[in-house]
Order: sequence, then structure tokens, then C-alpha cells
Amino acid sequence: MLDNHAKIMQFFSVAQEVTGRKKMQKMIYILQKSGVPFEEKYNFHFYGPYSEELTLRIEELCNLGFLNEVKEDKSNYYQYNYTITDDGMRFLQQFSLDMPDYREKVDKLKMKSSRFLELVATMFFFDDLPIEETVEKVHTVKPKQKYSEEEINEAIQFIYQMKQ
Repeated sequence: MLDNHAKIMQFFSVAQEVTGRKKMQKMIYILQKSGVPFEEKYNFHFYGPYSEELTLRIEELCNLGFLNEVKEDKSNYYQYNYTITDDGMRFLQQFSLDMPDYREKVDKLKMKSSRFLELVATMFFFDDLPIEETVEKVHTVKPKQKYSEEEINEAIQFIYQMKQ
């Protein structure tokens, strides 16, 4: 059980800061689909793949004082910023995790918008389908996003890079 919490803590020690709950969910899902051994289960939700397990673990880590969650008022919505605390770093040092070095992948993910990561995560969710059907599925389940052909092609390239 604590190994999964430690893996999440390691993610935050690598990422240093993550802005937005949706972005954090998508980053960890994309890393998982790229071969990083996170074990949270995901279901398809309004904003694409979502893990209730991950949400609960983040909440537990915040309650334990290992993660810092700052709620920022953005006039018509709230945005949450996450950072690892000193106590969180001490907790993490007690574990010897067998995790690959995924720093570069995290850096790539952090540079992308939540909208783009939602597209990538959605495409990953349907990656058992041929690419043409995956694209069709994206347009079916995300019609309001109106993803352009250019965005879809960028997402396909990004997925390829993340799998390397």
C-alpha cells in the first residue's frame, strides 16, 4: 500500500510543482501508459481518464503533510497547486523504489497544456483501437473540445515520444 503512495511522492519530487488537478491526473496516467509502473486504476470520465484511487491517495498525502495543496481563486474557478513538503521528502527517503528515470517525460508533460494532455490521455485510453478509430472515438467522446487535425497529429507524435 505505502509503495503506491511513495511512487506518487516520487512523482512530485521529480515534477517539483504541478498546477491543476486535471493536469496531475493526466500526467500520471500518461506516464503509466508510457511504462512507468504506477498502479492506479483509471476509468473514463468527463475530462478523460480519471483515477479515484489517485485522488484519494493525493488527499491522504496532503492530510499527512507530505504534499502541499494550495487552492488558488481564478475568478470563475479554483486551481490547485501541488508541491512535496520537507516531511514528504523524508518519507520518500525511507523507500527504495524500483522506478525508471522518467524525469525527461515529466518535463515534457509539464510543458503541455491540460487541454493537450486531456487529448493525449484520451487517445491512450483507446490505444487498443487502430489509430483511425482512436481519432474517431476522440471526436465522439470529446465533441465540445473540437480538436483540430493538427492537434491530433501533434498528440500522435507526442504519444510516440512518450513511449520511447
